[in-house]
Amino acid sequence: MKYKFLILLIILPLLLKAQTFRNYSNEFLNIGVDAAALGMSKAVVARTNNVNAIYWNPAGLVGIEDYQGSLMHASYFAGIANYNYAAFAMPIDRESALGFAIIRFGVDDILNTTELIDSQGNIDFNRISLFSAADYAFNVAYARNLIFKDLKFGVNAKIVRRIIGDFASSWGFGFDAGIQFERNNWYFGLMVRDITTTFNTWAINEDEFEKIRNAIPGQNQDLPETTEITKPKMQLGIAKDWRIGRFFNLQTEIDLNVRFEQTNDIYSSEFASIDPAIGFQLDYDRIVYLRLGVGNFQYITEFDNSKSLSTQPNFGLGFNYKGIQIDYALTNIGSVGNALFSNIFSVTFDYGFFRR
Repeated sequence: MKYKFLILLIILPLLLKAQTFRNYSNEFLNIGVDAAALGMSKAVVARTNNVNAIYWNPAGLVGIEDYQGSLMHASYFAGIANYNYAAFAMPIDRESALGFAIIRFGVDDILNTTELIDSQGNIDFNRISLFSAADYAFNVAYARNLIFKDLKFGVNAKIVRRIIGDFASSWGFGFDAGIQFERNNWYFGLMVRDITTTFNTWAINEDEFEKIRNAIPGQNQDLPETTEITKPKMQLGIAKDWRIGRFFNLQTEIDLNVRFEQTNDIYSSEFASIDPAIGFQLDYDRIVYLRLGVGNFQYITEFDNSKSLSTQPNFGLGFNYKGIQIDYALTNIGSVGNALFSNIFSVTFDYGFFRR
């Protein structure tokens, strides 16, 4: 299994050149989950080891010892969009684990004004209706130790469902895969999202489309493409744990997020772009957590065509008591970057505590 995974990583660049992809596809799956991870600017791929590893790196699921569950809610764009996540994971035996998760990102109660004006040119507000645009991802993850316990492998199969009211809907399917390696309190992780590409096929409601294709005189619209292929992405991380005194622990991690396209990232080429992320977590006796992170390093083009570097600082707090961990994250502190700040809450349950 591990040799097939390494071979796939080697031939990945060839696969990218051999197919046509959309640069931005299923972007809701790049937002991230778990307020603890988001407080560290998503720099967790090497160290994740609980139920939320289903998303960040399924290899980390081997670290769970009993049933675990997780819930998260976040609002974006002043509450216009809602992002929700739920997950469950369990060990199969000492060497392997299984997890399930669902993600929903949706904008509800959108005004449908396509029939606001009738055939005689009259405006009738009673003809306005509401619809929702929602994206769903259903994940099944499996992880196990390889050869020796310091090397872990995980894979995540996902089904993607996207719905835009009565206008269009799609189904998609793809895989993520990851590995983790630990040695002397150093942790290394590699996560490849959409490793086989994720293929979405769209069904367009042509009756609804006909209502809007002539909405602007002289600018008839053609039916959009019905297939969508998501490019693979990689996230590499290295982490180190530090013991500070008797009660304090410090976790540090640096990740490199790699997209196989030219973007505004701090390093960009025609082949790939790299965006680094740095995260810190300080805890007091595994009870209270303080988190800081910075990521999303982007070059912004100003009105005079000059370039400026934008970053996104994040902050987080956590509290763990009797198997229940509550986490909070504030992303983009002070609106320093070009992304809007968001308040994110999550809760994680560890059933193992109640068995003690």
